[in-house]
Amino acid sequence: MIDAPLGRREAARLPRAENRGQLHDIVAVLAIRRARQSLRSTCVLPSMIRFLSIRHLAVIEALDLSLADGLTVLTGETGAGKSVLVEGIGLLLGGRASADMVRTGATAASVQAIVTTPEGADVIVRREISAEGRSRAFIDDVLVTAGTLRERVSAWVDLHGQHEHQTLQLPDTHLDLLDRVAGLGDRRAEVARAHSVWVAAREALAATQMDARERAARIDLLSFQLGEIDKVQPLEDEDEQLVASRQVLANADRLQRLGQEAYDALYEGEHSALQSLAIVWKRVDELAQLDPAAHGYAAQRDGLKAQLDDLAFFLRQYVSGIDASPERLQEVEDRLAALERLKRKYGPTLAEVRARQQALTEQLAALQQPEGQLSALQSACEAAAAAYLERATALSVARRAAAAPFAARLRRELADLAMPHADVSFRFQAAAGEGEWLASGIDRAELLLSANPGESPRPLARVASGGELSRVMLAVKVLDAPEAQDRTLIFDEVDAGIGGRVADSVGARLRALSGRAQVLCVTHLAQVAAHADAHIHIAKRVSGGRTQTSASHLDGDARVEEIARMMAGDTSAPMLEGARTLLQSKAAEAKAATGRKAKGESEAGAKGESESAAAGRKGRARGA
Repeated sequence: MIDAPLGRREAARLPRAENRGQLHDIVAVLAIRRARQSLRSTCVLPSMIRFLSIRHLAVIEALDLSLADGLTVLTGETGAGKSVLVEGIGLLLGGRASADMVRTGATAASVQAIVTTPEGADVIVRREISAEGRSRAFIDDVLVTAGTLRERVSAWVDLHGQHEHQTLQLPDTHLDLLDRVAGLGDRRAEVARAHSVWVAAREALAATQMDARERAARIDLLSFQLGEIDKVQPLEDEDEQLVASRQVLANADRLQRLGQEAYDALYEGEHSALQSLAIVWKRVDELAQLDPAAHGYAAQRDGLKAQLDDLAFFLRQYVSGIDASPERLQEVEDRLAALERLKRKYGPTLAEVRARQQALTEQLAALQQPEGQLSALQSACEAAAAAYLERATALSVARRAAAAPFAARLRRELADLAMPHADVSFRFQAAAGEGEWLASGIDRAELLLSANPGESPRPLARVASGGELSRVMLAVKVLDAPEAQDRTLIFDEVDAGIGGRVADSVGARLRALSGRAQVLCVTHLAQVAAHADAHIHIAKRVSGGRTQTSASHLDGDARVEEIARMMAGDTSAPMLEGARTLLQSKAAEAKAATGRKAKGESEAGAKGESESAAAGRKGRARGA
């Protein structure tokens, strides 16, 4: 371990240690942080979850984990709390929170982690859930929305859920996968925007072409809906601002007291800081007259005094400006309730409510336009359709060009997962007409698989077994995360439905992945766990009539016993010997793989230097 002193600012940003063991974990995290920061200028490092703390979440009362790089496996009996731990990480990714997650009898649950980003910065992320189901999210102790938390943390952590491989059975997801892996996101966004313009133009034209009775009924409906929104007149991000205001108003008395105490201590009190500083500056001036070494500090007096005066002015204004009246708090609550009603009916977000308001306004204006504008609307609709079709066709061509390279890469990944004869391909179907035009384009695509030689590729949902789906999902995850070297990858039972040699192949692939990213994996298979750099055992026990979940790092004989339990359910001497042999063989394989990688990099470097030297000699010969 690297020994590094803790600064006050660093210590203040860490979660409060509740026991000596947790304090030790926190110190270890900071020591690693210092080491990473010293390396930041010379190399790019992957993001990593360094420390995870969970309180009162389902069966977990208190759990603290220090995590390292490489492959870490989490094992334990079914129901011990492994998936709850992963679910806690999911909350940090902006996952849905509910009151059911809070441990019985607790007032709130919390999950927090220290994440080191690829830039070397350490970020503390936290999610809190009250027993009533309300949740709050924080990044470095700053209150943020769940959406902001999701956007930030998902750039550092990629979570593969326990049943996510089943989504591969849905053909609608295959086109999304191809677009992500092929880097077609920007083109797809252009198509979506063109589709939105075309739909609006088509609706405006359809509204104008209605007969009088339909038009009157449509105008009444749109007017009613628009009136509901106009009555409230929601502003951009108003709900988030009101939530922040509600928090201030609910704590108005405390805020006033804190502000007043700070103002008195700084400016107004009998022994205020400014009065004390006046004596300090007087003495510093006297020092400066006798010794020039104090001149620099004496010169800072006016600047520091101005800053403290500004702070005193802010505190006085802040205290006087706090509205502690219950009436104002009720106004905020009423306004939030009105916005929530609109979001439930026209949302679910306030931005969507405002977009709906604009769309209703345009549709109502189109219905009320004179008949003479029908031709203009027809022209606009035709132009929008042509623009959409042009972009969608270009996207379709790009997708077909990207499908073959994607399938080839997927075949190589599956070969590493004990599916050497797997054949995959995409089947495309173009939209038959305008009725099938979508924001995603004019294509329908489905991923086909043949796991056995001689069989033609067929839809995944019909031919893939559970184990094959798990392996295809793992391979897809590798391809779907080109930036994986910058992210922590978490797999919750990605090895479901497999065993034996296939499980060993999955473990080896996860170990290879961990060479460029931190990998956490929940597993029940000894063949996978044996490949890990670190092994964490999740266990539960009943104490005082309550279930308690704990986590412990395993090594030495403890790890051998856990591997034996996973292999055969007992720890007899033959099983222990088999587990020890398995661990030793996987450690030897990992060492050999590391040696081959180092040798390959050395040979590549030597070859590059040789080619550079040869090019230099050739250049000098031409010069001569």
